Parts: sequence; structure tokens; C-alpha cells
Amino acid sequence: MVLEQAVLCVRPDQVPAFEQALELARPLIAASPGFQGIETRRDLEVPGSYLLLVRGDSITSHRKGFRGSDRYQAWRALLHPFYDPVPMVHYFGEPL
Repeated sequence: MVLEQAVLCVRPDQVPAFEQALELARPLIAASPGFQGIETRRDLEVPGSYLLLVRGDSITSHRKGFRGSDRYQAWRALLHPFYDPVPMVHYFGEPL
């Protein structure tokens, strides 16, 4: 299992629209081969900051199965306009 982590910084005036777009985007990633789950949490101290966690079978299944798909292009169109800056993505392995 791999855990993808990204901190999403959304312009505070765009938070309601972002959260609506995120709900539309979730099924796009959920339909990907190797997908195991997604979790998004609001930062309790920084308005417009979110922690995104995506669980999957492998980095390869995520990159080729989702990021290489038309679903990812739709995900980008829905969510990327809200980010400032574009998030850094990190992948983590099994718990120690």
C-alpha cells in the first residue's frame, strides 16, 4: 500500500467553491485501478489549507492508472484553479 500526501492551499475566498468541486472530483479518483481510499481534512489553524491523503496499491497504479487517465484531466480542471501554489505531492510506504 502507498499513501499519497499533499497539502492543498486554497485561496480563502474560494473555500466553498473548492469544497463543492472536491465532492465532484472524488468519484473520478475512486474509479481508478488500485484506488483504496481518499481523505481530506481542513487545517484547524490556517483557513483554506487542507491535508489530502490518498491510499492506493502502488505509486505506479496511481501515476499510470489515475494521472495518466482522462479522469485526472477532469480532476485537474475541477480542482487545480483553486490552488495557490500548486501542491507538492509525496508518497509514503507501509507504516513502520
